[in-house]
Amino acid sequence: MTKQTLPHGLWHSPISPAMLAGSIRLNDAQWSPDGDFLVWSQSLDGKTSLFAKPAGDAAFDLSGELNPSGGVGYGGGDFFAGRQGVVFAERDGRLYFKPYGEGLARPITPMFGSCASPVITPDERFVIYVHTYEGKDVLAIAPLGGDTWPSILRQGADFFMQPTVSPDGKLLAWVEWDHPNMPWDGARLFLASIDAQTGSLGEARQLDGGEDVPVFQPVFSPDGSKLAWLSNEGELDQLRLLHLASGKLETLTQDRVLLPPAWVQGIRALAWSADSQQVYFRENQLGRISLNAINIATRQVSRVDTPPYTLIQQPCVSSKGELAFLAESAAKPPRVVRLLEGRAEVAARSQSDVLPVEFLSQPEAISWQSSDGVRVHGLYYPPANPNFEAPGAPPVVVYIHGGPTSQVLDGFNIEADFFTSRGYGYFAVNYRGSTGYGRAYRDALKGEWGRIDLQDTIEGCQALIASQRADPTKLIIKGGSAGGYTVLNALVHHPGFFKAGLCSYGVSNLFLLEMDTHKFEAHYTKQLVGYLPEAAEKFHAWSPIFHAEKIRDAVAIFQGSEDKVVPVEQSEEMVRLLQGNRVPHLYRLYEGEGHGFRKKATLIDHYETIDRFLQQYVIFSFQEEK
Repeated sequence: MTKQTLPHGLWHSPISPAMLAGSIRLNDAQWSPDGDFLVWSQSLDGKTSLFAKPAGDAAFDLSGELNPSGGVGYGGGDFFAGRQGVVFAERDGRLYFKPYGEGLARPITPMFGSCASPVITPDERFVIYVHTYEGKDVLAIAPLGGDTWPSILRQGADFFMQPTVSPDGKLLAWVEWDHPNMPWDGARLFLASIDAQTGSLGEARQLDGGEDVPVFQPVFSPDGSKLAWLSNEGELDQLRLLHLASGKLETLTQDRVLLPPAWVQGIRALAWSADSQQVYFRENQLGRISLNAINIATRQVSRVDTPPYTLIQQPCVSSKGELAFLAESAAKPPRVVRLLEGRAEVAARSQSDVLPVEFLSQPEAISWQSSDGVRVHGLYYPPANPNFEAPGAPPVVVYIHGGPTSQVLDGFNIEADFFTSRGYGYFAVNYRGSTGYGRAYRDALKGEWGRIDLQDTIEGCQALIASQRADPTKLIIKGGSAGGYTVLNALVHHPGFFKAGLCSYGVSNLFLLEMDTHKFEAHYTKQLVGYLPEAAEKFHAWSPIFHAEKIRDAVAIFQGSEDKVVPVEQSEEMVRLLQGNRVPHLYRLYEGEGHGFRKKATLIDHYETIDRFLQQYVIFSFQEEK
């Protein structure tokens, strides 16, 4: 088939804004304790639902009109799959129990505060969970029947996550941490006995962690003899194991990238085999997340065969030994996968595999040397469309992830494909401050936010240009939240380098961010920039709002009206300054949206607007003669 020659950015693509908006987001998958049900959480158009699939039968909706959504911090930890049914945190702040069979979901906690990360005790008498109310977080316990008032199990720390109960119901393990830390800076792992009759804790014993040592996801072996967890002591991470009877502590493996950043509740990176002889663990290698298994007796590590997937999340194992996880790759949209005896079966899909692989760009892991001598990383997606070609290097959308403690992973990236199938390149910058490349790399952004992320972005683009992967006259920078902050700073400090900017709910005023931020990030800006009033000059220098007069390049700003993380005032003040300075710009305020867009109508308008905006200000642009 002969390709049609058409300028980059104007290629006809089957990947429409409606296709992006119609993708289901898969959040988690869990087995019931007997392995009879596989339960997963999925979200579409702002609504989250729970589905259960029994062996040999079709999946069915468990949650109905209710909206299971963990309400602590940024969310997560939506549900727990028990033997008789599921406990889930509803958006109204209560915990509900829904049996797998007949019966409506019934509330088991009162309507105050918010809940997350429920876990049912093995005798199915109680549910233990994380609760937050008026800025105070606790570990709480409530009877599964909902017939008496919940009580507090543990309090005193600023944050709690990942409670887990031993198979005999006698021990509880959990992670907690305090300000000014984020959970990836330092946290504490505790173990305590729990009285099955009264639902009260014995004396808590700290097993691991500290002010500079983060810990993650304690999980008991199915036979109840061992507790495994992840720790980060030093540059890379360790998988640790406690033999509960003897108290013997082992480090099973180290010098690997294992801990994901705990932005939300309910993240899992570990799972035990049904016979308690192996631990499955996720490993991050330059943005690819594989699943490994380590034999407890021999310490031998083997890779779990999961082709064609390059990104594995939320692993779990049934009592019958069947693995399940969320899986995806650049060519395979996210799905819930079951794996038994080497045979993979898809239980649920985020979208159908209708797109030919030729329309899906295969990312290339690239790196470049920074001007101060550090190897920096990113993913480059070349244009991909079997029907079109164009001469020369393409315009490139330079994507800056949020967080900033996060990472763009090598999975299914439908946004990248939206652009690359139209003839753009797409460049995801995992600047210093990103996770996945060791602790020193992540911590390099502390005290330097605004400077190093921008430096790495500019120098990464220069490396692309030098390798002829990008048209230097048609670079576009795109990002949301912390990524939007870098977008605005790029337009301020490097006018003319980018032809256009796309900023979604971006931070424009660091002073307001420090004053308005929520509890989870109350000290995050202090880490990344500095303490006020001493760092006031730095806050001013790296707040785009105070230097908006330097912006000359076209910029589109998108904002949710209900955003509590970056309030609407930050975007609207920037828009007023752009108007006053007569900078080409566009502003979309989406009613009812928060920090991140979820509604179909919003997403369709968002990408339709971006497509038209880039055609006007990048593809059809020209250099005016002076």
